[in-house]
Amino acid sequence: MKAQLEAIRSAALDAINGTQTTAELDAVRVQYLGKKGELTAVLKQMGKLSPKERPVMGQMANEVRAALENAIEAQSAVLAEKALADKLEAETLDVTIPGKEVKIGHKHPMYLALDEIKDIFVGMGFTVLDGPEVELATYNFDKLNAEEGHPSRDWSDTFYFDEDSRVMLRSQTSPMQVRAMETMELPIRIIAPGRVYRKDEVDATHSPMFHQVEGMVIDKNVTMADLKGTLNTVVEKLYGRGTKTRFRPHHFPFTEPSCEMDVQCHKCGGVGCPTCKGEGWIELLGAGMVHPKVLEMAGIDPQVYSGWAFGMGLERTAMRRFKIADLRLIFENDVRFLEQF
Repeated sequence: MKAQLEAIRSAALDAINGTQTTAELDAVRVQYLGKKGELTAVLKQMGKLSPKERPVMGQMANEVRAALENAIEAQSAVLAEKALADKLEAETLDVTIPGKEVKIGHKHPMYLALDEIKDIFVGMGFTVLDGPEVELATYNFDKLNAEEGHPSRDWSDTFYFDEDSRVMLRSQTSPMQVRAMETMELPIRIIAPGRVYRKDEVDATHSPMFHQVEGMVIDKNVTMADLKGTLNTVVEKLYGRGTKTRFRPHHFPFTEPSCEMDVQCHKCGGVGCPTCKGEGWIELLGAGMVHPKVLEMAGIDPQVYSGWAFGMGLERTAMRRFKIADLRLIFENDVRFLEQF
């Protein structure tokens, strides 16, 4: 048994000193000092010894155990120090390495176009207004002369919050016309940009959520010529001198007479392509003279005052301004696209 204990001491010390990690050290401890370890197995044979040999072998076994435990404790400290040194080396920060470049964002192309529009109209004496996106039917339809039964009030076109169709996500920024006429002193010159919502299918020129810029002038002796002159001036400032436009007769319940203004397709130059659906023109806005009923409902005498109004799609304006072929690119947040602006 003495030879066994000496052999265990020698082999265990060599194994302990040869460990490289705490996991290896723990495995050696279990191998020799565990419940089924080699030293434990030898101690279980103590009962076979004579009464004279038992105290001697017991003392020697305790000395071996103590030697192994001390060696394990010392090696554990060495390995812990080594692990800390390795960690510090791995996590060392080289202050001489150039830092990562911080990417600074920039304005979205749509808001670049909006800023240009605001600058143009503010330079003409217009005031910029903001309004609620959750709107009442009173302002979104009733006071804009869109009576019950008008197609734009249908559930297939508008996002309603209540079964009575009285609260909705606004389908246009036109309610700001009424709010301005009810609260501002005459004469009035305003634009009202903002998000609007309609149940449109997504394609190259449509989206269920998009942005409009509403504009309105109320004053004495305002005519359709003022409307056309102002809009042509705005378009030339946005897209350059000589930009081709056309005005088509149309119908809106809140203007009379009404029209739509198109700009020549920037993609094909009027020849016809998928962007303009083969027409050569892209509808930019709807406009017209403010309907006398709308003036009356806002408390303005249509015999004294007249006015014009328009609603412009901001995304389509940006598409023409920056020659973007597909409206969906504006909403997809693809960095490869946005970095071009």
